[in-house]
Amino acid sequence: MSTPGGNGSTGYTVLVVDDSDDLRALVAESLRKLGGFTVVTAEDGVAGLERYFEVQPDCIVIDVKMPGLDGYQLIRALRGDPDSAATPLVILSAMAQDHDRFAGFFAGADEYLVKPVSPLELVQTIRRAIERTVADRRQRFRALLTDTETLPPEE
Repeated sequence: MSTPGGNGSTGYTVLVVDDSDDLRALVAESLRKLGGFTVVTAEDGVAGLERYFEVQPDCIVIDVKMPGLDGYQLIRALRGDPDSAATPLVILSAMAQDHDRFAGFFAGADEYLVKPVSPLELVQTIRRAIERTVADRRQRFRALLTDTETLPPEE
């Protein structure tokens, strides 16, 4: 993982995984200009997994609906590998229902944002996710499990 540096750059590298060429380019450009991040991209979950191990980014922004390996599967694969398990993961998806959010957090995402999102909100969310500790993640996951126990059953 990177460390923050000078030159107007945060020193952080973000991997953006999304099957939409246009959205991937827009997000990457926003993160570079507004966040000062170094950005690498991948067009689907399989390419995202490969890029992770090539680059070892500080954070990954992941779409859910992608061909092949979808976002939830990518997150589970990353969380299941000791080398990538602690990497902050941010879902950026058009799927906005509560059960979509729970599925994302349950898979292991640190944050869940719904498209469209303001570029500034995305930058702030990524920074927050990078700064969060592993202990914070465990605490949030325990809280999520507690919340799901109090939910009414789905019909």
